[in-house]
Amino acid sequence: MNRDDILKKAQAENSGKDYADIEAQKSGTWAAYFVAVILVILVDTVNGFVLGYVNRGMDFVLFTMAFVAFLTKYIKLRKRHELFVTIFWGLLALMMLALWILQLCKVMP
Repeated sequence: MNRDDILKKAQAENSGKDYADIEAQKSGTWAAYFVAVILVILVDTVNGFVLGYVNRGMDFVLFTMAFVAFLTKYIKLRKRHELFVTIFWGLLALMMLALWILQLCKVMP
């Protein structure tokens, strides 16, 4: 395959894509995730002081978001590091799910 064939193939694969829009969406996603993390930390802290306990349901949602983000990244890139990070977030999400269920069953505060 020569240079011109490679160029034509790349142009065909990328036709109709607006890279500025894709990059803006990526930036917006990361900004939204960052704000969500800050808000969950704030809400957990306030709940801890005011109510005396932290609702683990919000933490479950947050960790599941991270798990899905890294799972998607791992599926696309197939890098070992991404797999380890995906497993880490998945285990944290499962732990928070278990704690949240225990809270709902009033086994723990």
